[in-house]
Amino acid sequence: MEKLKIAIQKSGRLSEKSLDIIAEAGINLINGSRKLISIASNFPLEILYLRDDDIPQYIADGVADAGIVGENVLVESGARLDIVERLGFARCRLSLAVNKSSDYSDRSYFNGKRIATSYPATLKRWLQENSIDAEIHIINGSVEIATGIGLADAIFDIVSSGSTLISNGLKEVEKVMDSEAVLLTAPDINDARRDILDELLFRLRAVLASRNNKYILLNAPDDKLDKIIGAIPGMKSPTVLPLAMKGWSSVHSVVNENDFWQVIGKLREYGAQGILVIPIEKMIV
Repeated sequence: MEKLKIAIQKSGRLSEKSLDIIAEAGINLINGSRKLISIASNFPLEILYLRDDDIPQYIADGVADAGIVGENVLVESGARLDIVERLGFARCRLSLAVNKSSDYSDRSYFNGKRIATSYPATLKRWLQENSIDAEIHIINGSVEIATGIGLADAIFDIVSSGSTLISNGLKEVEKVMDSEAVLLTAPDINDARRDILDELLFRLRAVLASRNNKYILLNAPDDKLDKIIGAIPGMKSPTVLPLAMKGWSSVHSVVNENDFWQVIGKLREYGAQGILVIPIEKMIV
């Protein structure tokens, strides 16, 4: 029986989040030791645990059919792989930072400077695109200390909250790219494994949709139903049921997480009462 082989990072937060979303998709892994391979008991899937930097090449070489990595890792590798789904976690950005006391005005500042990074290929492309002549110093780990010890004039690294930069006396001056966890696949996997991938994507998208939406129930005065329905259109349209109390209806719908508080404000303004907000476990759209 064909199985889909997916490579994920062997440790760290991205690994944990990857395993979480696979579990939420109803896939049970037999062995949780994560030494090398985990096999699913109820889905034709194998998980390979690898260094994140190695995952794009393993997919390109056909050792794995797909993989979950940060988009920054894919860009750095230069591998020609397809992003089939953006997973919405491990969000960060790749940015250039300089000492906070530096007199930075624009990108020309980097001409003739030394820049430390663990992402030399991505940095080189950006420098070329902006006609900047700078020296790249490759460092594996603790890039943020490079300016403090005199190794470089600037750094190019992952930034999440920015607190690490601040604690090392740095300021972010140029964002090169945004990144998040993505599901990759080679464009030439066989039809049987493509079918398995499509089923996996169906499940993952149901999980992702549930994370981004809330189920909402409320009591609405009938004379304000049009305004309330306009504020929460739902996937197609809200469900409206008459209440025992004359002049009132119960309205059920789905609200996107990003619009949630703005929508709640409008509902209260239109006279909605008894508003209940419920997490959605899965959402099939």
